[in-house]
Amino acid sequence: MNSSDPLTRISTRRTPQSVPATPDQVPNHAGGHVFEITPEQRLRRFLIIGTSGGTYYQGEAELTRENASAVIDFAATDPARLVEIIREVSLAGRAPKQQPTIFALAVAAASERPEGRAAAFAALPDVLRTGTHLMLFAKYVTQFRGWGSGLMRAARRWYDGKEVDALAYQLVKYRSREGFSQRDLLRLIHPKTDDQLRNALYRWITQDDLSYQLPRLVHGFVAAQAAESATDWVRLIKDYRLSWEMLPDAALTEREVWEALIEVGLPMTALIRQLPRLTRLEVIGNALRAGDRTDDVVAQLTDPERLSRARIHPFNVLVALRTYAAGRSFRGSSTWTPARPVLDALDAAYYASFGNVVPANRRTMIGLDVSGSMMARIAGGPLTAREASAAMSMITVATEPMTAVYGFTSAAAGWQDRVLTELPIGPRQRLEGVIDTVSGLPFGGTDCALPMIKALELGLEVDTFLVITDSETWAGSVHPHQALAEYRRKTGIPAKLVVWGMTSTGFSIADPRDSGMLDLVGVDSAAPQLLADFSRGDL
Repeated sequence: MNSSDPLTRISTRRTPQSVPATPDQVPNHAGGHVFEITPEQRLRRFLIIGTSGGTYYQGEAELTRENASAVIDFAATDPARLVEIIREVSLAGRAPKQQPTIFALAVAAASERPEGRAAAFAALPDVLRTGTHLMLFAKYVTQFRGWGSGLMRAARRWYDGKEVDALAYQLVKYRSREGFSQRDLLRLIHPKTDDQLRNALYRWITQDDLSYQLPRLVHGFVAAQAAESATDWVRLIKDYRLSWEMLPDAALTEREVWEALIEVGLPMTALIRQLPRLTRLEVIGNALRAGDRTDDVVAQLTDPERLSRARIHPFNVLVALRTYAAGRSFRGSSTWTPARPVLDALDAAYYASFGNVVPANRRTMIGLDVSGSMMARIAGGPLTAREASAAMSMITVATEPMTAVYGFTSAAAGWQDRVLTELPIGPRQRLEGVIDTVSGLPFGGTDCALPMIKALELGLEVDTFLVITDSETWAGSVHPHQALAEYRRKTGIPAKLVVWGMTSTGFSIADPRDSGMLDLVGVDSAAPQLLADFSRGDL
């Protein structure tokens, strides 16, 4: 080849990532060129990942504006479909945080199209499952519209649609959130009913009126506020089955109170969040102390049915594991000594929270993007995208018998050297060890073509490439979809590429015209099974 001939540098098979390979490619934030995802894909990314903390290249405010605009545009063009996707994501428990789905529902409720508003109002009971959800919705919806008759009727249905005892539980447990209180909302929407017990409950919330017959839980709550000793609080917890949110702050400093809460059944979400406090108060962590509840807590954490009923998201378990193992709060000065049985239980709970993933039994190469941009934190929490991607990949490692894991980046020296490191990650390895292994790798520029390039160089036979990345690829001499095409051409293997995006950006390295490529969303509880189904050929 004549290197002085400029025509030899033009190719549709190998194009530097710094320039577009096809006319429909768009620039990412790092200077590379990628494919723009569809509005529906962008919506799903936002609903599942959110925008808290931003990304390596985009601040939280800018990323939030972009995603909010995408939701607003969707509401203007197809609000009924918007609500359908919101319901799907919410009911399946695919998102670790509810703020994005509730925000999107508030946008739909303000749609200029009547069918959009009607769909949003009808979805309220399904998406807003707790009093906290309802008050957060009230906060968001006022950013887009006023409280007209349709919205007030929908809110009334939320209250009137619950059995009286279930409603009492919501009103007592979630008294105020997000700048709203139950009193604010009830005074705003003026619910009307012939049910005397329900009316008495509304009157108590809005007027502090205890003169009428009320659900038993209300009397237990009122008594707990007046109590002053751990003995009284323990008795009330057992008699009325009070939750920790129904107790005064003073009660929550007493070890005996938390022992009683565990005995009556601490809800799974609360149990996971309160593990540091339970350890500090020596409720758990010392099997030799009389009254130690470690065994009880471990049994609850490892119960698959409880995890499923509580809609516990794997990412929240992962955050709890990482935080608890650190022995200190991510924000604040609290410290504790982690109990090994609890760490083991959280590790098991993480895998159990995904449910039973049916393997594809395909040769799978997992490429973990460990470049600099993957050091951005996920959802503003303690985990980086790099760490989260390693943990999410462990579900595939644990279910697929023919899997190898590699970390990849471009070395810092001129971004020319390619670094792809096989990682000693196996199905029985603890999550803490996996995260520590990935955290210790060198990082540099992003070249998402490396897994396919190196598989070809090393003679690896791969059916499915899984690349977990933020798609901020730019450092390579060939685009990822071109590298995949070359791998297919030279090996004769119709390999597939699954791109697992870890941020709420509007682009992907997957070519939308290639049926052998699939986009997944990071921290999506359904992603491992979708990956297996696609790899097997069922999608």
